[in-house]
Amino acid sequence: MKVDKIVLIVMDSVGIGELPDAHKYGDIGSNTLANIGKSVGGLKLPNLGKLGLGNIAEIMGVPPSDNPVGSYGKMAERSPGKDTTTGHWEIAGIVLDTPFPTYPYGFPEEVISAFEKAVGKKAIGNKAASGTEIIKELGEEHMKTGNLIVYTSADRVFQIAAHEEIVPVEELYNICKKARSLLTGKHCLSRVIARPFIGKPGSFQRTPRRHDYSVKPFGDTILDLLIKKGLKVYGVGKIWDIFSGQGVSETISTVSNQDGVNKTLNFMKTVSEGLIFTNLVDFDMLYGHRNNFEGYASSLQEFDGRIPDIMDALGERDIIMITADHGCDPTTPGTDHTREYIPLLVYGKMVKSGVNLGVRTSFADIAATVGDLFETEPSPNGISFKKEIIYG
Repeated sequence: MKVDKIVLIVMDSVGIGELPDAHKYGDIGSNTLANIGKSVGGLKLPNLGKLGLGNIAEIMGVPPSDNPVGSYGKMAERSPGKDTTTGHWEIAGIVLDTPFPTYPYGFPEEVISAFEKAVGKKAIGNKAASGTEIIKELGEEHMKTGNLIVYTSADRVFQIAAHEEIVPVEELYNICKKARSLLTGKHCLSRVIARPFIGKPGSFQRTPRRHDYSVKPFGDTILDLLIKKGLKVYGVGKIWDIFSGQGVSETISTVSNQDGVNKTLNFMKTVSEGLIFTNLVDFDMLYGHRNNFEGYASSLQEFDGRIPDIMDALGERDIIMITADHGCDPTTPGTDHTREYIPLLVYGKMVKSGVNLGVRTSFADIAATVGDLFETEPSPNGISFKKEIIYG
């Protein structure tokens, strides 16, 4: 049976239990969904539960369904790392052998001096830090001196924060482009991120004008294979940024998870075929990194409330896949991502209900399945589960 559209939604950071190698990353005991459920006395996710979320793992408040309407399973990450780019690239079919570099003690002098020379400004900070905390710490100094706040995290990124009244946003974007051109070879980080903020000392706030400058994928992804097939890929949220535009036909930015769902629904109603690829970043950005498990729980429950809208918008030959890209357990002491399995929920009128897809050995199984469903060239990695979920 021919597939018209696939809607692939990434719940950014919604992990579902530590991977066997979590100890290498300091993430023993991490389980984003289960630990949030325990912390709030039970999550209320009836619609995700109907799809089979509670059948994947034990989550307080989300019991296993006797008759789940979707197929379900969980996926292990083959690539080393636990960052956004690595997770999304593997979902799209690229498995890395070597992780992007990390700089837990700040960037080396050779990187900082080259950056300062290229942009004509001094850098301050140069450490691993929470974005909200570092602008609280150094925002006033930045405003007085014009020096740029440079910092990193476990997400293998070079982040540059600047007040919009001190460094106009377009200038900050140009600074980030110069940084991107410098960060190659052994210092090839996955992303350079512009982090504009506003306000006064004591009340700084980051703005929605963040922009990511990603390294291009190291080869063709399923997105490229779909384009070669003559299909379109519609990116919602930061998909364009993560893939540096490669393989994305049209893109639309979002300001929140709810906005992301609305724009996904709009694509579902206006395009006839292709892949709609959505990232919902609030879970990670607003709650996971800030150890706000209550806010995370509320955000999950808000998204759960939109599941019926998404299901109702599916055509006869449309399929939805809901997954994640890594964990970011807000109940653990750190503020970084966590090395976890990701959930996999698949639903559509042509999809069998109640199929346990088990524990997949790579996120790339999604790419392989999307390619199989659209009959593209084979994805470079992954094992398709098309035959397990499709009637006939």
